[in-house]
This record gives sequence, C-alpha cells and structure tokens, in this order.
Amino acid sequence: MASYVLLEQARHIQALVLDVDGILSDGFVTLTNTGDEIKSFDIRDGLGMKLVQKSGIKVIIITGRKSNIVEKRMSDLGVDLVFQGREDKGVALREACAQLNLSPDDCLYMGDDWPDLSAFAIAGMKVTVPNGHVEVRRRADLVTQAMGGRGAVREVCDMLLMAKGTYQELLEKFITIPH
Repeated sequence: MASYVLLEQARHIQALVLDVDGILSDGFVTLTNTGDEIKSFDIRDGLGMKLVQKSGIKVIIITGRKSNIVEKRMSDLGVDLVFQGREDKGVALREACAQLNLSPDDCLYMGDDWPDLSAFAIAGMKVTVPNGHVEVRRRADLVTQAMGGRGAVREVCDMLLMAKGTYQELLEKFITIPH
C-alpha cells in the first residue's frame, strides 16, 4: 500500500509513461533459432493499464528497442502513444507531452536503467522496480514490490487509481453480479 505522501504526489498525474524491457517485460531478450524475438507480458499489468485509462490517465510507451511484439500488445491494450527505437527518452517524453498537451510534471515515468534517467530528470513522479539499476533506484520516488514483467506496472496502476479515488468504483464493477 502506497504511503499518504505518494498518493498525494500521484493525485495530479495525468499520464503513465512506461519503458518496456525490464518494466512491462522481465528484461530478458529471448531469441529463437530463426532470430525471432519472444517477450512475455504480465496480464495483470495490461488490465491495470486499461483501468487507469478508464480513470482518465493516458498511457504512453517509450522504449529504446523496436519490436512488432510491443506494437501488437500495446495496440491490443489501446495505449495512447507508443514511441519505439528512442534512445533519448527525455526528448521522447517531451514530444509525447506536446502531442497530448501535458507537462512532463504531469507524468509518472517508470523505468529501470540508465537510458531512463533523462526522462526521470523531468517527470513529475519516478518509479522503478527492485532489480532496477542502483542509479535509477536512488532517483526513484517509489521502488515497487513486484519485479518488472511480474505485476510491477499493476502495482503502480492500483496506486494511481487509489490516488484518483476511482479504485473502489472500478473494483465494484468486477464484484457486482448483474441482475
């Protein structure tokens, strides 16, 4: 459960910005004998992303790699913006904010390694995972309990829903039996 201070900080967040490798996936790059790439995504993270969107929060992906798998998964989830093959994530974050008429201060950025630090430097809230690089963990407002690719994004989504006051209302839709 997030502290009162973190919930207060998260209340103004208007966009959830996510790295892929190490955040939405476990960070491993698996290649088949034919050179095809395989990635695994936690289904709970996907539901969390859809729920925050129902609460009015935009979801943005910024990743240094390019992958058809990422394009397909994010399209299936209805993600607002996807930036692939972007080395300077701070520049990409500024571009995303300009497209959505937001300030980087309105964004929660979730990353795990040095390429994420330029986005960390300008984001309003910074989150990483327990196995994120030490320099990223040092700069984070929150280090999740769950690992990347294993529910860490859902953990952050739940915190955002609590901060926005929509967690219980959304939960009720899943536990109420239709007449």
